[in-house]
Amino acid sequence: MELRMAPNRKARMTNHDDQGREQAPAPQGKFGGAPYDWRKPTTARVRARLWNPEDPRVVVPKAFGWGWDVNFYWLTHPAQLVRSRRNR
Repeated sequence: MELRMAPNRKARMTNHDDQGREQAPAPQGKFGGAPYDWRKPTTARVRARLWNPEDPRVVVPKAFGWGWDVNFYWLTHPAQLVRSRRNR
């Protein structure tokens, strides 16, 4: 995790992988086996959960609340999902 300055000069925390791509933040915790995140939802976190070609999962933790959401990128690009799973 690193501290970066946003364009409006406010500091924000971001997660990056080895190639420098921004990743979805980890959920706050788990309860009953399901992930939860009660932090105020941000546009970046919602986008990283609902439309993220970098995340190979179809079912992802919710951006806000308890449970799971669907990564709609993979529902609209099923051929790429199959190819990405074969290349692992």
